Amino acid sequence: APDPSSAEICSIGGNLACNAGGPRAVKYGTSRDNVLGLVAVTGAGELIQCGGAYTKDATGYDLTHLLVGSEGTLALIVEATLRLTPLPVSQAGLRVLYRDADAAAAAVSRLMSQPVVPTRLEFMDARSLELLRRNGAEVPEAGAMLLVEADGDHDTLPYLLQALATAAEGDGMIALDVAMEGAAREKLWAARKALSPALRSIAPGKINEDVVVPVSRIPDLVSGVQALAREYTLTIVTFGHAGNGNLHVNILYHPDDADENARAHAALPKIFALTLALGGTLSGEHGIGLAKRDFMAQAFSPATLAAMRAIKLALDPDGILNPGKVLPPA
Repeated sequence: APDPSSAEICSIGGNLACNAGGPRAVKYGTSRDNVLGLVAVTGAGELIQCGGAYTKDATGYDLTHLLVGSEGTLALIVEATLRLTPLPVSQAGLRVLYRDADAAAAAVSRLMSQPVVPTRLEFMDARSLELLRRNGAEVPEAGAMLLVEADGDHDTLPYLLQALATAAEGDGMIALDVAMEGAAREKLWAARKALSPALRSIAPGKINEDVVVPVSRIPDLVSGVQALAREYTLTIVTFGHAGNGNLHVNILYHPDDADENARAHAALPKIFALTLALGGTLSGEHGIGLAKRDFMAQAFSPATLAAMRAIKLALDPDGILNPGKVLPPA
């Protein structure tokens, strides 16, 4: 099931409204993929029901998946029917170190093009590894790292791990450790979850985006972000859910430095332009809100935005639900 970093503090309704995901989404899907039905209140005050406790439905429009991820702009979710997934019998992982980010990104493409779907596949660049070590994780120095995890039963798990290890091998791989278990494994994953808040130890200002590209284009995204960091003389830390093509690109800067502040905000549109040029999208789980609203016109055609506005008008005719978010003014 989804395991977003906000799991311990978010509400279920808020989680669904943002369609949060987390590392396990690569195998088990995001929140949207685990919702069977909803009861919600529209902006007109009407109670609507969609979906239910069944897994197959070709009846009418799919309002369930429309409302999930709508960021509270279409309706307020008051009840949800969720898919429950049995806990895996056994799980184990790989920690794979690479010479540089390009080599790790290429390995992601190999891992996701073979039949065994990992439970988690996380990418971390060199700056991320520095933060992991600062948070107490025992991580050797390297240009990049992948954390790969598989689950299954006791008999099949070794074969799944071997398939993933074979795909992870390639040019630029430095080391591969198998079956991180117990306290060391949990400590490493805990440090990974703490990466985002730890970024402020590098610089007080952070622009955190969660762009998505096709998995085959991850090498191009990583190299493109590195080029932008050099062009704008900025520290950009990249990590995230590489199995979905969803990377967190963090531009770090000092807000009281006017020149650096300007460079940071000038680099942001370039990251979105790069993402869209690679066939990607603006957000994988953080959503659009107000911060990315004005970039929507670059991601969608006028006709598509008009269709979204028509849906908004139908469900929230007075515009009282989270006004001004997601959709740019017409």
